[in-house]
Amino acid sequence: MTTSHEDLLPGTRRALLHRVAVAQSEGRAPSLVAAVVRDGRTVWHGARTSVDGHGPDENTQYRIGSITKTFTAVLVLRLRDEGLLDLGDPLEKHLPGTGAGEATVASLLAHTGGLAAESPAPWWERTPGALRPELADVLGERPLLHPVGRLHHYSNPGYTLLGALVEEVRGAPWEEVLRAEVLEPLGLRRTGVRPVAPHAGGWAVHPWADALMPEPAEDLGRMAPAGQLWSTTGDLARFAAFLARGDDRVLSAESVGEMRTPAAPAEAADVASGSTYGLGMQIEHRDGRLLVGHSGSLPGFLAGLTISVEDDIAAVALANCTSGPMMWATAADLVRIVAEAEPRIPGPWRPLRQVDPAVLELTGQWYWGTQGFGLRLSADGLLALEPLTGNGRRSRFRPNGDGTWTGLEGYYTGESLRVVRRPDGSVDHLDLGSFVFTRRPYDEQASVPGGVDPEGWQGIDQ
Repeated sequence: MTTSHEDLLPGTRRALLHRVAVAQSEGRAPSLVAAVVRDGRTVWHGARTSVDGHGPDENTQYRIGSITKTFTAVLVLRLRDEGLLDLGDPLEKHLPGTGAGEATVASLLAHTGGLAAESPAPWWERTPGALRPELADVLGERPLLHPVGRLHHYSNPGYTLLGALVEEVRGAPWEEVLRAEVLEPLGLRRTGVRPVAPHAGGWAVHPWADALMPEPAEDLGRMAPAGQLWSTTGDLARFAAFLARGDDRVLSAESVGEMRTPAAPAEAADVASGSTYGLGMQIEHRDGRLLVGHSGSLPGFLAGLTISVEDDIAAVALANCTSGPMMWATAADLVRIVAEAEPRIPGPWRPLRQVDPAVLELTGQWYWGTQGFGLRLSADGLLALEPLTGNGRRSRFRPNGDGTWTGLEGYYTGESLRVVRRPDGSVDHLDLGSFVFTRRPYDEQASVPGGVDPEGWQGIDQ
């Protein structure tokens, strides 16, 4: 159910409607529907249509194409979290005989498995899935085009394999597993593999004339895990909130965070554009903010789901045309409009409930050689290491309960921070992955590998 529009300021609502109207008009879409999520709930819904008096609402189904892949990725991560497989497992371990068995589960999720982008002819999006009843029909005679793990090469057959993997491990059809493990727990009652009224019809718009032609809506069969789903802005808004926060009934916050983490080597063009791919999710740096989500397309339909986790804002945009409006860009603009017009109000600062003197002793200024760093203890119990000036390595660290700390991000992700003390119990230095941090630059009182010149700091005679 859509929350009242009063949750956003009138100027913000008008700016959102203007962006949707421009996308529908300039993109020449028969209809375009969108929603915005803030703080985990839907706060705006808008639509534009070429048919007077017949505007689609948040319950009207559209085909969402490759956003389906994100749903499939959630199922695979669930299998991992249950210990039924490892992301580093080769596909052959769980699904033998495909001819693509050397690809790992993680590489298929990140589109680095080396597989072809599409299934062999005929054009799979516009022909019945019954033409490809077996995995061999989807993969063709030469499944692997590139070395596994070396190149991000988007692959629809790769997600077909992941759907088959889910079926093999669960012992049930992908559709049934998806409904039981994701759709029902999240309350996505208007999402499924087949359209249920009310739903939009898919159209092709002539590139040189304002004329329409209906597109076929084929059942993709084996290819369903790559792009079969129909959904609504209402359901996708709830799904976006889940992808930002997690839900222990489906997937933990830590695991959805892993999905949002870059997992594919970026090509030069991707580096320039600021885009990469995680585990079933696209990642892009745009307008100064990090966006995650997925786009989708099938003949007759376009879709985009975009999330700014830092702003706690997400947007969904759906249209029923084969080409025209850029749905990822539209959704990204909706996020930007709300984030800029109504910036997130931070929660109040709160002090620590308890202060451990042994941890408090570690805070303050430290030096890695001659570079200064500050170590701060925050109310969440984490230590944060940041350079005092300029850019440099930074990370937060969580306590392990034994006096050591583990890095959570950046260069020091997974690295151990250890306090080295003298025989009298005083702190000598910090050991961070073997790097020594001292209270003064090359402190002569500390155990610095290589030693400190006994003559200390010196000037140079002119």
